[in-house]
Amino acid sequence: MSRALVLNASFEALGTVPARRAVVLLLAGKGDCVHATGVVLHAERLEVPVPSVLRLRTFVSVPYRRRVAVSRKAVMARDGHRCQYCGARGDSIDHIHPRSRGGTHTWDNVVAACRPCNVRKRDRLLVDTGMRLRCPPRAPIGVAWAIVAGGVVPIEWHTYLGIDTRVAAPEPSWDDLAWDEPAVAG
Repeated sequence: MSRALVLNASFEALGTVPARRAVVLLLAGKGDCVHATGVVLHAERLEVPVPSVLRLRTFVSVPYRRRVAVSRKAVMARDGHRCQYCGARGDSIDHIHPRSRGGTHTWDNVVAACRPCNVRKRDRLLVDTGMRLRCPPRAPIGVAWAIVAGGVVPIEWHTYLGIDTRVAAPEPSWDDLAWDEPAVAG
């Protein structure tokens, strides 16, 4: 079954739930359907649209900022599936400061790379290779990254996650991804 994006009463993205849970929230009167999937569940006297985006009726306080774990899928999403050395299609990850030389597996040390650049760099430091990063890596902030790193994001979620729906430029930059602040629909 599909998943639904859950928004706070302020239209801030909170996370995702299975579509079945989203329907239960609708039936319990705890949320409103913002975007439907087009699928409708039928009962004898009731028809319920299966939501793709669900907004809670009451505000839920979030006491902490959720951190996104460093994973290959999340790094690729952050870097737009582009090699951070040459701009080609990235198909692997690279540690800027190699782990064999004491580097860590953290957001500021891992970037997407194409195979040729990854093989060329090997386990050397950037200063030893003459290679340069296209933009400095940084840790993503907010729940939107956790959702995006989880897989395919439906187009109707983009507005609420702050994803730019314009056609991606051949050379993505960090400024194109407005992930720091949640989007507010008016």
